[in-house]
Order: sequence, then C-alpha cells, then structure tokens
Amino acid sequence: MATPEFISTLRASAGHQLLWLPGVTAIVFDDAGRVLLGRRSDNGRWSVIGGIPDPGEQPAACAVREVYEETAVRCVPERVVLVESGQPVQYENGDICQFMDITFRCRAVGGEARVNDDESLEVGWFEVDALPRVHETGLRRIKQALAEEPTWFPPVA
Repeated sequence: MATPEFISTLRASAGHQLLWLPGVTAIVFDDAGRVLLGRRSDNGRWSVIGGIPDPGEQPAACAVREVYEETAVRCVPERVVLVESGQPVQYENGDICQFMDITFRCRAVGGEARVNDDESLEVGWFEVDALPRVHETGLRRIKQALAEEPTWFPPVA
C-alpha cells in the first residue's frame, strides 16, 4: 500500500516503533444494494475500501478520496456507522501501526468501478449475500453499515 509522505517523514525519526494513526473505511453501496470491494495488491485479499487521512483532512473527505483513488467510483458519505481502534499491526518491514478507524456508510453516485491505482488488483460490486472471502473486520463493518442502528463503538468498561 502506498505510504503517505507524512508517515514516511515520521518513520525517519521514529523508526519501526508503534505509530497511532487515524484511519477511515468506506462501505459503499450502489442503487442495487451491492457493496464495493477491492482485491488488495499487497496481500491479494478482497477488502473494504479505506485509508489514512492526510494531515488536516476531514475523515469524510478522506473516505470519498480513497474510494475514488482506488476504484474510480464517486460516492457520498451518508453516516458514521462504527468507530473503533484495532489491534497493532506489524508490517513485513518491521513498522508497527495501530489505527483508530471511522467507518462511513456511503452511496455511489457515479463512475465505473475499476482499478484506479496500484493498491488494487481488482475492484467490483458484490451482492451482500455472495461476498468473496473478506476479513472478519470488513464483514463486521459491512454488517454495521446495513443496520439501521446508531453508530457502534466498543462498550466502555
């Protein structure tokens, strides 16, 4: 995945130590109720669309940007469906990151789904009951985006 320049700058002084970073996920539905997924070039797995906001970028604007950059689909955020921090992730190069994610339910408003950058091998629309294999975190976010419920967050102990 493309590493934002500001993170590369941080890594120059922070080394591989844990970085706490913002993240956004966009669960995009078309008019037929299908969900947009991308097959990632870094691990070959189907995934929901997401990324890291640039410094000063609003989370919803980041979701719109990431969807277009990765899939050429134009979308409009409708609501926040989930806010949570994940477990730390260690990458092959030794970098460790932990993300605080805001997941948006989005509606497609234009564009044709296609690979639009080097982060995806394939992109496509899928019926919710006929998804390819997607990580459980992505499945949970899709399920939450389908629910007509308030924003989900982990219970406070």
